[in-house]
Amino acid sequence: MTPQEPTAGRSVAKAAEAAGTAKATEAARSARSAKAAESAQATEAAGAAQATAADPGTEDTADPDGLADALALQRPAARPTPPTPRGDSADPHRDRHRATPWAGARETARKAGAVVRPAPQQVPLADALGRLLGETLTALTDLPSFDTSAMDGWAVAGPGPWQIDEDGAILAGHAPSAALDDGTAVRIATGARIPPGATAVIRSEHSRADAGGRLHAGRDVVPGQDIRPRGQECRAGDQLLSGGAPVTPAVLGLAAAAGYDELLVLPRPRVEILVLGDELLSAGLPHEGLIRDALGPMLGPWLHALGADVLGTRRIGDDADALHAAVTGSPADLVITTGGTAAGPVDHVHPVLAKAGAELLVDGVKVRPGHPMLLARLGPGRHLVGLPGNPLAAVSGLLTLAEPLLRALSGRPAPEPYRVVVRDEVQGHPHDTRLVPFVHQGDHAVPLHYNGPAMLRGIAAADGMAVVPPGGARPGDTLDVLDLPWSATGAMSSTTADAAAGVCFT
Repeated sequence: MTPQEPTAGRSVAKAAEAAGTAKATEAARSARSAKAAESAQATEAAGAAQATAADPGTEDTADPDGLADALALQRPAARPTPPTPRGDSADPHRDRHRATPWAGARETARKAGAVVRPAPQQVPLADALGRLLGETLTALTDLPSFDTSAMDGWAVAGPGPWQIDEDGAILAGHAPSAALDDGTAVRIATGARIPPGATAVIRSEHSRADAGGRLHAGRDVVPGQDIRPRGQECRAGDQLLSGGAPVTPAVLGLAAAAGYDELLVLPRPRVEILVLGDELLSAGLPHEGLIRDALGPMLGPWLHALGADVLGTRRIGDDADALHAAVTGSPADLVITTGGTAAGPVDHVHPVLAKAGAELLVDGVKVRPGHPMLLARLGPGRHLVGLPGNPLAAVSGLLTLAEPLLRALSGRPAPEPYRVVVRDEVQGHPHDTRLVPFVHQGDHAVPLHYNGPAMLRGIAAADGMAVVPPGGARPGDTLDVLDLPWSATGAMSSTTADAAAGVCFT
């Protein structure tokens, strides 16, 4: 062996030793990583199970209200696992799904409806209730159209005492009577036309007749008292209400008094409801995996209260072809679907919309409950709102997308926003808005229990929905409020207030 050989031999030995050490180190590191990953996966699984058990209301079977996912953001995450392919892609909806912030989704819905400008239509007074005036309501005649008596009593001429005309009496709706001479009185009924020459009306309880047939006043008589002069309320051509004002029962009465038989009004948006699912019962008790349809009975009246003309409610099973035919063949301005907006095996709404050539305006909203809701444009002037299948999640979809869309379609202004001070702590979602049923108690809003996505017990007793920002709210915080259509507490609108200005009262 040459002198260099021992050195080379020692180098090889050291290299082998180093390689062995490196392998051992790598093996140890791999073992530690595997153990850490296994521990993290176990921790996440336990946390998700605990979060699921903490809230019985579920929006989907695995994650009640996104809380398990939310809690996972605050726990050490396991090493990501590549998605398992399903067909050509793991989930065709996941890649295209881009949830819209809650406020942005409402604004998108409003803008979608504002583009549509339906032509006003002439309808009989009996059919105008609840509509919006399509033009300014102008008086067609003076109100009253002649001088009338404001009270039952006596029409008198000149100063008293007055000789009573025993043969005469003036009743409402009768032809004009002869003129009164000074010093005479004649009986008159409320609403009757004042005879020519009369200077005042004396109420029956403020007068007495003597044995000689003369009338005496029990108090001073002022010329013109208890007479409603012609045109006291308005003159022909006066503006009574602005276009866009809601037609209330009082407006119907005013229009009739002003000479109208019909009114020009904005049409109600036509809405059709499609309730989806093979698991729904329309009557009886739940059994054998079947549940009662809660949305069918609820949505029609709710949408009507929002100003819609509900054409009907149809129940459609989990059949993509039937759903496509119903959506594309509907005459409605707005189609409402329930369920089927996620990516399950029988969730057909997305594929049906794609087949129909619809444009997705909102595909998921950052709100709980109800994040799988969607809004699509089916064609010019036609839209579809896809509500989640869980009842309270569907209510969230109504308030988030359907309500602002319908307001814009019908020309109704948005109510003035207002805020309330919350009495109790409200749990929030880390990154999504929450809508929570509440009731007013004094100066505070009290959040209600039973607010899981599948529950209606809370909303059934609620005055409205509190808008809880990400992270939740503490006692004393101020929250925005969404009123329910039957419990709105907003102040009188500026349109109504302007119309009421200058009205005379007798």
